[in-house]
Amino acid sequence: MTAPSAQAIFDAHTARFGAATDEVAPAFTRDDPVYRAAKEACLRLGFIECDAECLALAWQARSARLGFDATAWPEDPVDFGIQPWPRDHAFAPCPKALGLYAVLPDATWVGRMARAGVPTVQLRFKSDDPRAVEREVRAAIDAVAGTSSLLFINDHWHVAIDAGAYGVHLGQEDIDEADLDAIRAAGLRLGLSTHGYAEMLRVDALSPSYIAMGAVFPTTLKDMPTAPQGPTRLAAYARLLRDYPLVAIGGIDLGKLPEVLQSGVGSVAVVRALVAATSPETEIERFKRALENC
Repeated sequence: MTAPSAQAIFDAHTARFGAATDEVAPAFTRDDPVYRAAKEACLRLGFIECDAECLALAWQARSARLGFDATAWPEDPVDFGIQPWPRDHAFAPCPKALGLYAVLPDATWVGRMARAGVPTVQLRFKSDDPRAVEREVRAAIDAVAGTSSLLFINDHWHVAIDAGAYGVHLGQEDIDEADLDAIRAAGLRLGLSTHGYAEMLRVDALSPSYIAMGAVFPTTLKDMPTAPQGPTRLAAYARLLRDYPLVAIGGIDLGKLPEVLQSGVGSVAVVRALVAATSPETEIERFKRALENC
């Protein structure tokens, strides 16, 4: 039977987050009544198990500090165990607002977008040939030379270090395999992908240069480990990770840009919106004007 406090949390936030389509039985790790109520409510609100666990622990911590309040969503970093800044051993910093962030398939696209004035670009080059990867990474670094664009290399951190790239971007599956100490020691910036509270807390412990959050909307470009997060959850994430440069990614186009920016993120990553555009340069100008006006 649903506890009154769990029902109160659910009732206070269901209009904001929606409700789960399937009922999930809570797996509790402690007996604290606030924790148990919050865990049950967050599962009913559609959060996956690991994220509901993070929220329940945060609700317990905040209630111990301030008293129980079903209407107040946890968003103070201290209740999630997030350490204050500055931090020792953090990765090199990057601008708080990275602006329009283009994720691109090869060095030719990187150069084209950099020359068109995109402030942040990422090379996402897929190949199993190490020589082809090295050529493409070095070509991308050469392509942004003389422009103001900041270049991040997706996945290929070892080549990025050798070639002297500005930064590296890694997915969750890459964190355990990459030599993070080597990336930090080389002075490269590090961006990390996340898809919810548990992954955000995991990467926060590493103190990266920026955190990417998504997929905000449905995307066909890759298989996503979680359902689309939506702008409402994105706003909650942004308030929690307010000290980081934040990048929203996943299915974002000009029509969806205003509600994404209302979340408080300082950057929006786009892929298909530029690469598939009839005139990418024209689309860039539209995005830049929209970013300036939001």
